[in-house]
Amino acid sequence: MTYADIPTTWAPAVGLEEGPALRIVPDLPTALGRDVLPAEEAFEQEMVVRRVVPVTHDVLTVVLEPTVSGSRLAFDAGQYVVVGREVDGAWTERCYTISSPPTRPHLLTLTVKRMPGGVMTAWWHEECRPGDRVHVRGPLGSFAVAEHPAERYLLLSAGSGVTPTLSTLRTIADLAEDLDVVVVHSARTPTDLVCRAEVEALAVTLPRLRVHWICEEDPEGTWYGPRGRLTDDLLATLVPDLADREVLSCGPPGYMMGVRATLARLGVEPARCHEESFVLGAVGAPPEPAVDPVDPVAVVPEPRPELAAAPTEALVRFGRSGLELRCPPGTTVLEAAQQAGLAIPSSCGAGLCGTCKITLLDGRVDMSHSGGIRPREIAAGAFLPCCSTPDGDIVVDA
Repeated sequence: MTYADIPTTWAPAVGLEEGPALRIVPDLPTALGRDVLPAEEAFEQEMVVRRVVPVTHDVLTVVLEPTVSGSRLAFDAGQYVVVGREVDGAWTERCYTISSPPTRPHLLTLTVKRMPGGVMTAWWHEECRPGDRVHVRGPLGSFAVAEHPAERYLLLSAGSGVTPTLSTLRTIADLAEDLDVVVVHSARTPTDLVCRAEVEALAVTLPRLRVHWICEEDPEGTWYGPRGRLTDDLLATLVPDLADREVLSCGPPGYMMGVRATLARLGVEPARCHEESFVLGAVGAPPEPAVDPVDPVAVVPEPRPELAAAPTEALVRFGRSGLELRCPPGTTVLEAAQQAGLAIPSSCGAGLCGTCKITLLDGRVDMSHSGGIRPREIAAGAFLPCCSTPDGDIVVDA
């Protein structure tokens, strides 16, 4: 069952930039990650821009509506989509976390931060208008409360890494879920706090939600909350029971590195820590820092030493095309296929978006992914060739 399958009554939605809309009021008891199972139904379709809503000086929210009449989009709070369209004469794809809740399945909202030099973010902020169309496919990723059921959560974020938190909090509010949630969000200045008023209103509505903002700077002298960066002492003070919470973290690479170290020093078990930090860029495209939810570093894949490599060349046979090729040590299956002229659909090149997912028919691979594939998919024989090296000879369904 997905959120889109829940028996419902419809009621006006409030508190979301999408404006007048409908939300689901469940007619049966539900719980994030328990009675309601994670979304299984993928979607890929053209969507039309309905609204473009400024959120801060460099962040806006785009409201998308499927062009297929009656579409209900199934996803989990915290998942993301791949959005594509032609920009400056070239087809461009980027990944964006969904900021709307799955309980409002007729619309999709993306909250996008402007990135200097970003082709796609420049289009969103400068050219996108209601009526424009984009191609959307998803949902992708396992960074979701539904994937990590618990009674108490800590949601850590920085910058535009707050987007999965927004989707999660909106879902909890729509379901009237009695979850113990602490949010600790870091921003550069008070004016960079995304959807601050809405989140604080939710904290009033949801008695077990606590929200803490941290601002690195206060140029106008109006901030009276915690200042500076997230430290061990500050986090321990704000969340004294953090070792007993399921922790989901999202933010820029530097922030994520600091969070990992802090959680380890404070004794949080690694099994309780889940994170998302996008490192994206279309395969073969010029590097571009243009991705939400965090300040990213775009990557064009090269053979990566962190991937376990077979000691000698492996034979890779593509079952459908009949192509056979030799894959050198340290080279991913996707790279080898591209060098041989075989087109496998792909996007991020970093094991994140899941676009290149194919089935392994025989043999073994060493895969180092970043959330673009779920454990049950791996168990069924799927793998991501963009982040997998052959462990001996293999046969794949491509």
